Parts: sequence; structure tokens; C-alpha cells
Amino acid sequence: MENSTQVKLFYLFGLQETFNNNSVYFILSLITYLLIITVNLTLIITIIQEKGLHEPMYIFLCSLCVNGLYGTAGFYPKFLLDLQSDVQVISYGGCLIQAYVIYTSVMCEISSLTVMSYDRYVAICRPLLYHTIVTSLTVRKLLLFSWCYPLFIALIALSLTVRIPLCGSRIDKIFCDIPSILKHACLPITINSILNKFVIVVNVLQLLFIVFSYCQIVKKCVKSVKGRIKFTQTCVPHLLTMVIFITVTLFDTLQGWISNVNITLHMRNAMAVQFLVIPPVLNPVIYGLNLQQIRRTLKKKEIKHGFFYY
Repeated sequence: MENSTQVKLFYLFGLQETFNNNSVYFILSLITYLLIITVNLTLIITIIQEKGLHEPMYIFLCSLCVNGLYGTAGFYPKFLLDLQSDVQVISYGGCLIQAYVIYTSVMCEISSLTVMSYDRYVAICRPLLYHTIVTSLTVRKLLLFSWCYPLFIALIALSLTVRIPLCGSRIDKIFCDIPSILKHACLPITINSILNKFVIVVNVLQLLFIVFSYCQIVKKCVKSVKGRIKFTQTCVPHLLTMVIFITVTLFDTLQGWISNVNITLHMRNAMAVQFLVIPPVLNPVIYGLNLQQIRRTLKKKEIKHGFFYY
């Protein structure tokens, strides 16, 4: 308990094997972060400016892109600084803030994908009732759910983490997260584990809902050529985004909570950054290239301003 009060800094050991290539990693990371900012802002600004895109599907997509910017802002600036430093350290408060941002971003991504699957289910399976069911009030409620639930749960998780005295300050990753902090707990973390199990159950239920929605959509779409075209244009991009995100997040979650996972530091780093690289880049790119209305809007801007976004 006495040692726990002395933990004011955490040491990030995720970059210990990359010292010889830090300049290369810095350039690649900077390019990636600038790309993430560019493609997400492009889609956000396009959706906000074009009145024809003020529909639920595009509003939810805009929210997804905002979350991509939010989550990566909690990682890349600190990571770029670490690549230029000889010792990678982060303050106790800074570590908690980074863990909170990444935690909420991951959960918000899952909630946003769930909301988008519901929107597509109603649009394709119950098209005549779509505007009756998905009203502006419903859109606001779904947006509140996709953001407020993750923020609230993450706040509880962070509060439970803060109360735990720590007996160590080594984090074997390139960023802070709650499992890495709790590995140094001096006391039992029973309540934290219960909350983690609750979050896993809720996330699994959301994933099951997504699977159910798309099973119904596939059944509906295979019946007609028009339905198959609509499914390809609006649902396939969502499915690709969902599969990529779930896969990379699952790897990082297993590595974070299961201490017996025996993997190299390079592999751990690769898994750790996948959900901070792939979804934020591919979400706007996949949708921008596959949704015809957004593609047409971007082409109009290309002609008007003399440059191309994608």
C-alpha cells in the first residue's frame, strides 16, 4: 500500500525492440495519422455540408468517423512523441486519460456498428415503415446510446481502477489500457472483473444482434436483383468494417486480460495498434468508395475544386 502511493509514472516498454528503426516508425505513423485525419474529416465535412446526405445512414457514418478521430487522438500524439524519446514514460493521470479514451472509442465503435446494422435492417427489411420507425427522435436516441453508454461504462471502469493501489509501473505495450494497469494491482480486482464480464456480455449481445440483423437482410435481399444491389452497396461495406474491427479487437482483448498468452513483443505491438489503424482508415475509405451518393458528392467537389479526395 505504501509503494502504491508512489506510482506517479508508468514506463511503456512496447518500443524496447524498435530503437534502431524509430525514425522509420515515426514517419510511417505520422503519415498514417495524417491519413486518418484527412479521410475522416473529408467524410464528416461532406456529410455535414450536403443536405442530401442528412439521412440516418450518413449521420451514423459521420458519428463513426468522429469516433475514429477521437480514439486515434488518444494514441498517436503520445506515440509520435515516444518514438522521438529515449525513455517512454507517461504520468499516472495521462495514462488513465489515454486508457479512458481508447476504452470509450472501442466500445463506441461496437455500439455504432450495432446502430448502423439496425438502421440497415429497418431500411431493407421494412422499407415502407422506415421513416415511421427511424424518425429524427429515434436517430438522436440511437446516437445517444452509441456515445453515452460507452462513456458511462468507461467512467465506471476508470473509477474502479483509480481506487486500486498499484505495486508496479511497467506496461508492456505502446499505450496505456485498463488491463495493463490492473496487472499491477496490490489488491483483488473482483469488482473490476465483474464489470469486465458485464461489458463482454453486452458486447456479445450487440454482436449477436448485428448477426441477426444481417441474416434477416440477406434473406430479404436474395429474393430480388434490386435487393442484392442495395445489399452490396450499403451493407457489404458495413460488414467489412465490422469483421475487421471485431477481429483486431478480439486479439488485443485476449492479450490484455489473459496473462498466459506467450507472444513476442513485435506481435503484441502489431495486435495492439491494429484497431487504432485499420478501422479509422478503412471506415471512411470503404464507405466513400462504395456508397454511390457519397461518391457522387465527392466527384462534384473534385470538379468544383480541382482535386480528388479518394
